[in-house]
Amino acid sequence: MIRVALPFHLRNLAKEGKEVQLQIEGPITQRTVLDALEARYPMLRGTIRDHATQERRAFIRFFADGQDLSHASPDALLPEAVAVGTEPFRIIGAMAGG
Repeated sequence: MIRVALPFHLRNLAKEGKEVQLQIEGPITQRTVLDALEARYPMLRGTIRDHATQERRAFIRFFADGQDLSHASPDALLPEAVAVGTEPFRIIGAMAGG
């Protein structure tokens, strides 16, 4: 099981707690995790990635095993600790303003 930590605003949309668990077959990548997350919680579609391009939204960041993976390829394998479920894949809502 893959653990995914959600920011407050996505938790509210999904009506879930801080973390959700997903069963993913095959390689564990950003794309497969986000595909599984959006399949299980359709209300999150378009909030993390753009509907058309599937690119990460500007104020969303991805972290795994202490690494910022926001600009990594969506098809790159996630760290082993995430793949085995000891560490969560974290989706963070970035802050902006002045």
